[in-house]
Amino acid sequence: MARVKGGLGAKKKHNRTLKLAKGYRGARSKQYRVAKQSVMRALTSSYAGRKEKKRQFRQLWIARINAAARMNGISYSQMMHGLKVAGVDINRKMLAEMAVNDAQGFAALAELAKSKVA
Repeated sequence: MARVKGGLGAKKKHNRTLKLAKGYRGARSKQYRVAKQSVMRALTSSYAGRKEKKRQFRQLWIARINAAARMNGISYSQMMHGLKVAGVDINRKMLAEMAVNDAQGFAALAELAKSKVA
């Protein structure tokens, strides 16, 4: 049986990593060993970033709902509790959208929540 050298596979693997490292500064985009470390770190960070983005959006929605709720004379926590008691099943994303674009609709929901809490 003839000996098979791994040069082609190794070159393919190196090129794949170097392609991901394109745009990195200095050796990070040129040398395989350094590029591999940078790419591994970047992929880890991007995975964590996708999770973090969800947290940040929820935080933003809550801040918007709270601001609009306080303009209608009720706190965020009381409003959410009032809507839950009233059986209104609307998510924070839509509530935040209403707070920004549909003030009258949001005010109606705030009044409903107020009546259920008090």
